[in-house]
Parts: sequence; structure tokens; C-alpha cells
Amino acid sequence: MHLVYADKKGQIYDHPDLLALGRNGEFLTDIYEEELIPLPDGATLVSLPGTKALGFDPETGKTISLPADFTAVGALLPQGFTRLLLPGYAKQDDAEPFPLFGYTAVVWKEDGFYVAADASDDPYRWNPEIFPDDQVEEKVKQITAQYPENRIWQHLSNCALGYGCLTSRNTFLERWEGALPVSSTCNAGCVGCISEQPDDSPFPSPQVRMNFKPTVEEMVELMLHHLMASDDAIISFGQGCEGEPSTRGIDIAEAIRRVREQTDRGFININTNAGLVDMIKKITDAGLDLMRVSTISALDDHYNAYYRPRLYGVEDVGRSLKYAATNGVYTSINYLIFPGVTDREEEIEAMVDFINQNEVKLIQMRNLNIDPELYLGTIPKAKGELLGMKTMLDIFKSECPNTVIGSYTHVPPSELRKYSKKP
Repeated sequence: MHLVYADKKGQIYDHPDLLALGRNGEFLTDIYEEELIPLPDGATLVSLPGTKALGFDPETGKTISLPADFTAVGALLPQGFTRLLLPGYAKQDDAEPFPLFGYTAVVWKEDGFYVAADASDDPYRWNPEIFPDDQVEEKVKQITAQYPENRIWQHLSNCALGYGCLTSRNTFLERWEGALPVSSTCNAGCVGCISEQPDDSPFPSPQVRMNFKPTVEEMVELMLHHLMASDDAIISFGQGCEGEPSTRGIDIAEAIRRVREQTDRGFININTNAGLVDMIKKITDAGLDLMRVSTISALDDHYNAYYRPRLYGVEDVGRSLKYAATNGVYTSINYLIFPGVTDREEEIEAMVDFINQNEVKLIQMRNLNIDPELYLGTIPKAKGELLGMKTMLDIFKSECPNTVIGSYTHVPPSELRKYSKKP
């Protein structure tokens, strides 16, 4: 398990003598065989600017820092894989914050690259390699010409072609989970928000937030187009290019009612922070099928430090989840996880209680995209023991027996479906 590092040109090497190290939060750690899987299809190796690559010398038992001309390397994982360790590195004094990605420890073994990760879902539908650019470009031309007055389709064309967003690409390819952004405002100020950062932010947003307010008619038109494609199609409010969709809760509820008057095909989903309880109730009552709630913790101090919520808290999030679950919605949490934080003893205990009390059906493990030093400096310090990410996953499987662990939105089992679907 040899150290992987890069030169200033981005050329990647494996060290002949030094072993790789990982990080669990702020602590350097050994990497064990059982924590490694082959580099998945669709993963990307990246150099970490402003870092020193660290390796372990088995002959001396010491940690070695490579010369300043060389940097550490991390892997960016596709959806479906849960990161277990961060790369082992030390930042130089003048280093800028990393871009908003999720960096995973990578090593070289005798037959190739390996990463510290677990497969937590079937990655096929979210493998970038099955979204060929030429096919997407052709469908974008076709559908934007079909709906020339619908501003959502026009907006999504940039998401699909400019940003390579896989959910927006699904919308044009008329399959699986498709995107429906509707909101330019938010009731939170997430530290790692990918669509809006303050002017003095140490890193730029990787994409631009939508700047218009779609009409109910535009929503309905796109929803019907996508849902009529197949019985298992999903249309999702709440995308990375928008704010909090439930700020448009009244219009979303009206759009859902109009769609369900015309068809029961497919599934309607909302990705939300679920802080606006009254709006979530309206959306649920209108005929919502699926709800994925983004969270980073069930502890108030940690949640508030990252989300910086406006006039809501973790208790409100739980109320929204419980109401939706009680009224036939298949609920999940979009759990933003980070080695050295999510596996803290107090975090695991609080999240297990939160999941069971609010009848969460699915945990979507999502690697938090953020600079580690920035994140660790923002949230409260650990109060209990670090148990490790693999132990954390085992505890969830054991202590949340009615909850599935995955990485992305699933259609519910037939016995839990809100509407009578065709087979």
C-alpha cells in the first residue's frame, strides 16, 4: 500500500519505499487492507495544491514528508461509494482552501490504485461514463426546441452541458431521477454551499444559482414530460443549482396536484433541508411520493455551525420527516458524512435516535465536499471516541433495522408506494 503523490505538473507517482497514510479528521492513521477497494470506474485522481505528501517509512517507523516540489493526491469518488479516510497530507502555511470536492485516501498496490472506501449502493446509474456527451447534446437540442418558452428546460441545458450534472442529464435523457430546480432563495447559509457563497468566501461556488422564478405551468410541463417516460421515473425538486425548494412550497403543492390529476406514473421527490415544517406539510398533502432531507448531524451545535439555519433547527427537521413518513411518503436523509466527524461516538448515538424516532426509511451516505481544515475549524470539537467509518456503518445496520443504507434516491418497495403503480 504505497504512497501516491504528484509533481507540480500533475504527474502522479507511487513511492517505492514509503507506505500511504490516511487521515481520520485531523489525525493521521494507518490504512488497512480491509478499508481498501479498487479505484472505481468514474473516479478521478487529483493533486492537492499547497500540501506536503506524507508517507510512512516501515524501516524507521517514522512519518516522512516529501520535498515541497511534490504534493499529496486524493481520489474523487462517484456516487455509490462511501469514503472511509481522507488523504494523508500536511498543508503548507500559505495554502489556499481546497475546491469543494470530497477527497479520499488513495494508495498503490501491486496491480493498481486503491481507495479507502466502501461500496454502499449500485453505482451503475450514476457512472458518468453512461452519459455520453453526444447523446446528451442531441437530446438538449431536441427538447429545448420542443419547449422553447419553458425557462426550466433552458436553465437545465447549461447544467447538463456546462456543469455535466448527471441529474439534469437524466431529465434530457428521459430516464431515472430527473432535475426540477425552482428556487433562487434559501433559509440556510451552508458553509459548503455549491451554488452561492458570500463575496468574502475563501473558495468560489462551482456553479451559479438559478436567478428566476419558474411558474407553476412551467413546473407541470416538465414534470409531465419526465414522469410519462416510465413508471419508475423520478422528478426531483431541490438541486445543487438552487436554494431551498420548499420556499416555493405553495407553488410546488399546486404543481403536484395538477400533475396527479393527469397521471399516477412515476414518483415525485423533493430534496430539502425540511426546516419549513408548514410548507413540507402542504407539499406532502398535495401528493408527494419521496422526500430526501439533507443533514450533517442530529446535534444542534454541529448542525447549526454548518447549515447556519434561519429560524429553524434540528427539531423542526425531525417534525417534517415524521409528518411525511406518517402520511405515506418514503423518507430518506441525505447524510453528509466526513471521516473523523460522522464516526464520533456522540454523532452516531444522536443520529441513530433521530433516524428511529422519525421513521427514516433510507440513509443516503454522501461524502461531504469541503476543505477538511475549513470544516474542522467550523464545527464543535469531538466529545467522545472516534469509532471509525466502518464501525459507524455497522452500527447503523444493527441499530436501525428498518432503515436501508444506500447512496442515492430509491423508488420505494411496492408495499410502501403511495399510489397504485403499474408493474
